[in-house]
Amino acid sequence: MEKEEEVKTEQIENFGQIRMEHNRQNHSIYLLSIIGEIEGHECLSSSSKTTKYEHVLPKLAEVEDDAGVDGVLVLLNTVGGDVESGLAIAEMIASLSKPTVSLVLGGSHSIGVPLAVSTDYSYIVPTGTMVIHPVRLSGTVIGAPQTYDYFKQMQDRIAGFIESHCAVKAERIEEMMMNTSMLTKDLGTILVGHEAVAEGIINEVGGIAEAVKRLHFMINEE
Repeated sequence: MEKEEEVKTEQIENFGQIRMEHNRQNHSIYLLSIIGEIEGHECLSSSSKTTKYEHVLPKLAEVEDDAGVDGVLVLLNTVGGDVESGLAIAEMIASLSKPTVSLVLGGSHSIGVPLAVSTDYSYIVPTGTMVIHPVRLSGTVIGAPQTYDYFKQMQDRIAGFIESHCAVKAERIEEMMMNTSMLTKDLGTILVGHEAVAEGIINEVGGIAEAVKRLHFMINEE
C-alpha cells in the first residue's frame, strides 16, 4: 500500500497525472492535467511550468489500450505553447474511445482552446478564461507570400478542429482571432466563464464536482 502511494505521488510530481479508483461508482478514472506551457520539439527553461507532449502521447495510448480505465478527466490551466504539439495532444484526446471530460480552471489560452474542446464534454469555472488569438511563430520568419499562406493554413487547421468539436463556427473563431478592440497591444478575444459557454465553445460553467459527476454518468451510459 505504501509503495502504491509512492508511485501515485511520483506520477503527480513528475507528470501531473494520477489514476482515481477509490470512488462510490467503482470507476477507474485517469486524471490528466495540462498546465503551464505546452512544450514542443525544443526544451523550455527549467524555471517554466510545462506539459511535455512526449510524456502525454504515450500515456494516452496506454490509457486507450487499458481495459481497467473507464474514463479520462482533463484539467486545464495553460497559457498555450507549441501549436503542433498542442494539436497532437488534442487529436489524441479526441480519438479516445473512452468517455472524456475537460475542466478549464485558471485558463486555457491559445492552443489550449482546441485542448479544452477535444473531450466529449467540457466545463469552465466562472472565473476561467480563454484567449483566442492568431498563430504566432518565433525565430526567423521569411518575408514571402508562402509564409503568410503557412500561417493561414495553420489557423485554418486550428479553427477547423475547434468547429468540429463544439458548437462555434470556424468563421466566428477567426473573427475572434482578428478582434482589434479588446487587447491594446495584440489581436484576439478574451472569454471569461459564461462568455465561453455563450459562444458555444464550452458546454457548461461548473467545477470539479460537476465534471466528475458528468464523467461518472457518461461511463454508466456506455
